[in-house]
Amino acid sequence: MSKLKQNAEPKVKKETAPKAKYTHEQVAQRAYEIYLERGATPGDPMQDWLRAEAELSALAKKPRTKPKVITFAA
Repeated sequence: MSKLKQNAEPKVKKETAPKAKYTHEQVAQRAYEIYLERGATPGDPMQDWLRAEAELSALAKKPRTKPKVITFAA
């Protein structure tokens, strides 16, 4: 008969942050576009950067749809 530990906790994987699917340059470009959309008026560059990261992250999470393949019978 095997001995089982009572109150044994199941192993839980540590949750790691998802890897970014965008580059530093892409975030910088989008943050600059946000600045231009604001009319190139002074603002908070950190807020522009965080918004750019959030937008790019949301785009990366969208599932890509596969194109439909239509075959024709001859």
